[in-house]
Amino acid sequence: MADDVKHDYHLVNPSAWPFFGSIAMFTMAVGGVIYMKGLFGLPQGFPWIAVFGFAMLIWVVTGWWREVTVEGSIGDHTPIVSLGLKYGMVLFIVSEIMFFGAWFWEFFEFAIFHSARVGATFDSANPVFSEGLSRFAQWPPVGVTTFDPFHLPLMNTLILLLSGTTVTAAHHSIQHNKMDNAKLMLFITIVLGIAFTALQAMEYSEAQFTYDGTIYGSAFFMATGFHGAHVVIGTIFLIVCLFRLQTKNMTAEKHLGFEFAAWYWHFVDVVWLFLFAFVYVIPHLALGH
Repeated sequence: MADDVKHDYHLVNPSAWPFFGSIAMFTMAVGGVIYMKGLFGLPQGFPWIAVFGFAMLIWVVTGWWREVTVEGSIGDHTPIVSLGLKYGMVLFIVSEIMFFGAWFWEFFEFAIFHSARVGATFDSANPVFSEGLSRFAQWPPVGVTTFDPFHLPLMNTLILLLSGTTVTAAHHSIQHNKMDNAKLMLFITIVLGIAFTALQAMEYSEAQFTYDGTIYGSAFFMATGFHGAHVVIGTIFLIVCLFRLQTKNMTAEKHLGFEFAAWYWHFVDVVWLFLFAFVYVIPHLALGH
């Protein structure tokens, strides 16, 4: 292709970030095995290889995403490139929906057929579905004391709902070039995200069941724990956006990074509403509270 040919696409320069990212994730995986089981003569509980892999991953994503930000600021993200990035973010969120769908599937399957999970057999005289429904009344398992959904979980629900309004207000302010108001609304959203994480940590510390104690505990902590991790990631995403606003790296016309952060945050909000209803409220009411 001749050098003077113009097009709307951005051909990225060769980069070592994918290679280093692979090394970082492989190191984290091996380090995780060593920490949990021991390997290569290293004892179980040895954390430093996993910590090194995680630190390397942070270095990779920081450098890689900085390059993407620079590309956008110098005009490489043309309208068609921006559209492609939006499609990519949409597909990423779809993959996240499938990810959380797996945890909801697990929770519902345990709820309906948990007796089979602990060694019981189905009554061949009755349809499987009817047998499953009859066991739903036994969920959560006997001896499990669930959280009161109308205490800390309800507070966290209100916090996330409020944060959804503030991040939307921040986006509206950016679109109308009201950057001071955008910074304020974004800062409030970040504070709310941190508050959610703090309250969830407080809630976990008061849990009357454990991850390895019952199938209810494992399903509960996997679903809510991964959501909590996504809240932390989303909060970091928003902090980066606030830093970029402070350095005037976003404008009313160019703020694709913030749009992606807002989409991600709304996704996190919606997932929590389903968690609150199906993981907190319904099991609590099933026990007759």
